[in-house]
Amino acid sequence: MAANTYLTGIKPTGDFHLGNYVGAIKPALAAAEQYDTYYFIADYHALNTVKDAGELRHSIRSGAATWIACGLDPRRTVVYQQSRVPETFELTTILSTLTPKGLMNRAHAYKAARDRNVEAGITDLDAGINMGLFNYPILMAADILVMESTHVPVGRDQTQHLEYTVDIAGYFNHRFGEGYTFPLPKGVIDEGEASILPGVDGRKMSKSYDNHIPLFLPENKLKKAIRRIPTDSTPVEDPKDPESSVPFQLLRHFADADQVAEVRVRLEKGGMGWGELKNELFEAVNAEIAPKRERYEELMAEPERIDAILLEGSECARERARATVDRVRAAIGVA
Repeated sequence: MAANTYLTGIKPTGDFHLGNYVGAIKPALAAAEQYDTYYFIADYHALNTVKDAGELRHSIRSGAATWIACGLDPRRTVVYQQSRVPETFELTTILSTLTPKGLMNRAHAYKAARDRNVEAGITDLDAGINMGLFNYPILMAADILVMESTHVPVGRDQTQHLEYTVDIAGYFNHRFGEGYTFPLPKGVIDEGEASILPGVDGRKMSKSYDNHIPLFLPENKLKKAIRRIPTDSTPVEDPKDPESSVPFQLLRHFADADQVAEVRVRLEKGGMGWGELKNELFEAVNAEIAPKRERYEELMAEPERIDAILLEGSECARERARATVDRVRAAIGVA
């Protein structure tokens, strides 16, 4: 087992947006400087919501192409496809036999789905909820534990996922610790602004809120999306509060410190309108994203190349996973 193994998964359920890029992709790529990194496309997690084979196939390739276009080096980071590591699902079954149902009843995703049924006046609170959603935390725990991960990035609103993994590993270690003990992973939590990048309405940028800006929008559409960000009617010459401005908050993540400081002064003193601020935001975002957009389009035009990268990474990941499961099988008495 590597001393420090950093693992993260991405669910292929649609295109990425600027919030994913700033809050997840950039920190994860930076982690490759410090950790032994494993990044996987969580295609079996996506099955809870994606039921179209063509859509899923596209999203798997798109997810891998996005990471690579943004700077992931497959020679340095193992990037793999969850479904190509069957040991993950064997471990899921083993962990399921140790996990109390009551723990799953308290999972945020399951409770949120039931709450939506309550709000809709549906008497069967489990209506529309499949076992994939209910067992989601166990599969996630297996994803983490099968690679003997020591560090896992989590948002401040997603810490339960890692807490459940630690609990489930603890159940196993308590029962079978004499034969094998899982390392207990630590959360890497981004306490900075990146973890709460605002969407166009000021809430956290999210596809579920429909307030996001897609990462690889064509240049003309990106400009239009930024121009449509709502702002108030404060005249150009009047002072403005940068902290209450979504365009300014976004600018802080794409412009250099000098430009951000200059814009702040101009807003606070008056003399800069929202339109000019949005133009500066567009230029800053496009300058950073344009070469990555071009690289992404090149990769998506060669799907066989993406498939080959995922296959090679999956073979490497499976070798590591097989060693873990072999130890687990011996500990529980089936090998």
